[in-house]
Amino acid sequence: MNPPRAFSHIDTWVFDLDNTLYPHHVNLWQQVDARIGEFISAYLKISAEEARIIQKDYYRRYGTSMRGMMTEHGVHADDYLAYVHQIDHSPLEPNPAMGAAIAKLPGRKLILTNGSTDHAGAVLARLGIGEHFEAVFDIIAAELEPKPAPQTYDRFLRVHGVEPLRSAMFEDLARNLVVPHQLGMTTVLVVPDGAKEVVREDWELEGRDAAYVDHVTDDLTGFLERLSG
Repeated sequence: MNPPRAFSHIDTWVFDLDNTLYPHHVNLWQQVDARIGEFISAYLKISAEEARIIQKDYYRRYGTSMRGMMTEHGVHADDYLAYVHQIDHSPLEPNPAMGAAIAKLPGRKLILTNGSTDHAGAVLARLGIGEHFEAVFDIIAAELEPKPAPQTYDRFLRVHGVEPLRSAMFEDLARNLVVPHQLGMTTVLVVPDGAKEVVREDWELEGRDAAYVDHVTDDLTGFLERLSG
């Protein structure tokens, strides 16, 4: 087994947004999750229970529920994104320690998210760390193809001129690290703090022992502080 990849050569730092740059236990994503269910229920004129089953099935099969709704039912992305991201961001607290740790990392910092730039902007503003990021590559920039689709990473790397062999990727879903690792990126899986209750499905928490996961942390701020220290 190969040793985990290191960080000494890294000059580009790529971060997922939701459940990565803020802790899982804030459960902000739960609000989005609930809105997705409401959207599917209303759009397909089905019960909340039926909508939930479809929502989770599409999430697993297509990378996002939105992609499934677009593919299977012709949903317009703009309508979907506008609805599901209408949430209360106030549970997020400013995180100056994380901001300082990110600022100390050598080189560029980018965000690669399956969400929208509006949602990312709101999250970064609440955390108080937006100034540290050069750009946000969102689901629209990805031409509505979510991670873990290989073409999404290819497009991201091309648009932002990123050299994967000198890049690190931080993610809360292990499956979204498979392609980055294949491309040569150093991968970090951000997992929930075991002391806090989180609302996740079992498969979302898998993969911490996978060969494509170089590092695992339940404290991103502390992890980044050790890197930049």
